[in-house]
Amino acid sequence: MARFELDPDLPRELAPLAWLIGRWEGAGVVGYPTIESRNFGQEVVASHDGRPFIEWQSRTWLLDEAGEKVRPLATELGFWRPLAGGEVEFFLTHPFGVVEMYHGQAEPARIDVRTDSVIRSPYAKDYRAGARMYGLVEGDLMWVMDMAAMDQPLQSHVSAQLKRVG
Repeated sequence: MARFELDPDLPRELAPLAWLIGRWEGAGVVGYPTIESRNFGQEVVASHDGRPFIEWQSRTWLLDEAGEKVRPLATELGFWRPLAGGEVEFFLTHPFGVVEMYHGQAEPARIDVRTDSVIRSPYAKDYRAGARMYGLVEGDLMWVMDMAAMDQPLQSHVSAQLKRVG
């Protein structure tokens, strides 16, 4: 098992989120009452430049039954910002016209956040709320998302297991 080394240039404010930093790849399942369940691949890059926030980039693509890439799915760009007392903010932008602000708690190797606000362009699909949980489990980044959209209540939407690479 690879050992995670703490970056000596890491601002002390980022220590609770340090386990997120790196490049991750893996696969998951996406589904919702309004869409058929499918497998997807994902790459996440979480980095810092010495300031007290983490830059987040996520790209996903649809996988066929053989696990081969079919087409791009979603892209997220954003920032994690740790606050006092284990609180955390997570800001995300999406190219389909949605901006999200999540707020929640960070614990050692686990983060739980819920949308505090969602901004949609007049042309974006209906999306009202989300909740996400990220965890470090046996060295893997595991995450799940619940979503309220398309006149549906908050419910399971996506989950994935990613491995640290590079």
